[in-house]
Amino acid sequence: MKTTLYERKFSWGEAELKLGKSTLIMGILNITPDSFSDGGRYIDSERAVRHALQMIEDGADLIDIGGESTRPGFQQISTEEELQRVLPVIEAIHRTAPHIPLSIDTYKAEVARQSIQAGAHIINDIWRGIGDSLMLSTAAELSCPIILMHNRQEQNYTDLIPDIVNDLKESIALAIRAGIAPHNIILDPGLGFAKDYNDNMQVMMNLDTLVEIGYPMLLATSRKKFIRTALDLPVDDVIEGTAATVAVGIAQGCQIVRVHDVKAIKRTVRMCDAMLYATQDTNK
Repeated sequence: MKTTLYERKFSWGEAELKLGKSTLIMGILNITPDSFSDGGRYIDSERAVRHALQMIEDGADLIDIGGESTRPGFQQISTEEELQRVLPVIEAIHRTAPHIPLSIDTYKAEVARQSIQAGAHIINDIWRGIGDSLMLSTAAELSCPIILMHNRQEQNYTDLIPDIVNDLKESIALAIRAGIAPHNIILDPGLGFAKDYNDNMQVMMNLDTLVEIGYPMLLATSRKKFIRTALDLPVDDVIEGTAATVAVGIAQGCQIVRVHDVKAIKRTVRMCDAMLYATQDTNK
């Protein structure tokens, strides 16, 4: 098996991320009352910080903090409310665990700006930089990594995989034109966004094509509807299904996995890495 792996090193004082040496685990921290699987559980800042520290102990390499649910039919909130939710948590985690990189899950440029200034390190944008006209210029000004996730207003594909490739390439071009260094771009295929069950399955089996665009790929499948549908199980009982998607993703070159169940998925990742990186070393 020959899989393309991209090497990147990001450093922010005590915090550091190295891509290309092992698969990185991004722990999900939703500070929302209405997220699809853990809404309301960590809306309290103190409880949110405790959960983040537990995910770090369980093996998370970075924590993704979101203050607005993006599930289907979500209720949009104001910039001010989103900031009120995320800033105290970012500041507290950064103060308590300064060695752990933090990403801010937002499509709003002002939330991204203030979050980075408060101690976050990475922007994770579900609208691939086009949901807010100021997002790409803000990321360029902050000189921080940005994750561009594939998404569309309408599910109107002509040819699914080529269309996703073209959309992501368009976002990359816009990001570079705005002044974002190519080194700071990470992609996400957007499982569950503007895609139905069959679309999601097709994307899962063609991740290697998306990896070949030339940028590190983050895979965010944890507990998503297409897994629950395939297994006919509730949201809190699909760890094995999530693990299967993670294994398939790593085998095709995904280098970061975004998950709720860090401890269990860490074991899956370690086994995948034991095979994948040994193979890479042999192929050199």
